[in-house]
Amino acid sequence: MSSVRVLVGTHKGAFVLTSDGKRERWDVSGPHFAGWEIYHMKGSPADPNRLYASQCSGWSGQVIQRSNDGGKTWEPVGNQFAYEGEAGTHQWYDGTPHPWAFKRVWHLEPSLTDPDTVYAGIEDAALFRSADAGQTWQELPGLRGHGSGPRWQPGAGGLCLHTILLDPSDPNRMFIAISAAGAFRTDDGGKTWRPINRGLHSQYIPDPMAEVGHCVHRMAMHRSRPGVLFMQKHWDVMRSDNAGDSWQEISGNLPTDFGFVVDVHAHEPETIYVVPIKSDGEHYPPEGKLRVYRSRKGGNEWEALSDGLPQSNCYVNVLRDAMAIDSLDSCGVYFGTTGGQVYASPDAGDHWMPIVRDLPAVLSVEVQTLQ
Repeated sequence: MSSVRVLVGTHKGAFVLTSDGKRERWDVSGPHFAGWEIYHMKGSPADPNRLYASQCSGWSGQVIQRSNDGGKTWEPVGNQFAYEGEAGTHQWYDGTPHPWAFKRVWHLEPSLTDPDTVYAGIEDAALFRSADAGQTWQELPGLRGHGSGPRWQPGAGGLCLHTILLDPSDPNRMFIAISAAGAFRTDDGGKTWRPINRGLHSQYIPDPMAEVGHCVHRMAMHRSRPGVLFMQKHWDVMRSDNAGDSWQEISGNLPTDFGFVVDVHAHEPETIYVVPIKSDGEHYPPEGKLRVYRSRKGGNEWEALSDGLPQSNCYVNVLRDAMAIDSLDSCGVYFGTTGGQVYASPDAGDHWMPIVRDLPAVLSVEVQTLQ
């Protein structure tokens, strides 16, 4: 029988949750790296035992951890993140130039086919790649070299490259998102990039239709249709049917179109999930009711999913990397909150249950389906 492994990064350590295919009872391992911020953990699609974790603290800085046995043991690997050439400057909130500086790794994305290749999205925003399982890292300088880099400015969480999507049909195509610069695509393996923000509208920037400067919170795709992208923006839920060349809003009947996460059902590429948050100033669910919203039509028409979720006095947030979906026949959906709960639905969102409570604030949730 298949099983699942849920990787949870929190403000004070990492946790590995495992269950069989029924997903009714869970074993909890952790905290690993207790006391450290674990911004992101992700397993290799090419090797279920290979895991990577981004570990950070104000005292010891950034560390990449690697496990070769499914999270039982870990070892620190190379942390040489140096900008290629002259780092230059980007734009600060008031328009003045600000030196580029490395702060942390926000997101790790292992290759779909090679367990030793992994990408890292960092703050201040740049994309790095390791071809030796994290021992050494090199920047893909074409992204910052696009020419728009000096006009990028940080969102409230920093100038972070937080989304990396690898096209399973084309190894040279990749999509990334930066807060607050927007979305970008490469078609040549990272040598050159172009902004893919046409159709985005952001009223809080000087030019609401600008080529760059949009605060994208998260992007998602279904591996069977890599040309169809979904986006949760600072405001607005968006969709592209042409690999990001243009976008249209699909917020529809959502109670609010502000939020951080967006994800796609494992077997139904038109079924998508978001978690609406009241506003950019009030980071909690509308009316204190924690609800996941699902669209079975690729957007515009949404239904609230609340069975098993707190429906009063709930004031948690769900951060941008804190939702994941397994690939079992009855698709499982998982998300974590800043209140330390991780919720799971083994039936695609119809019913929810907390699989662990009282963790530190959850920063990221990823899931592996194991045979």
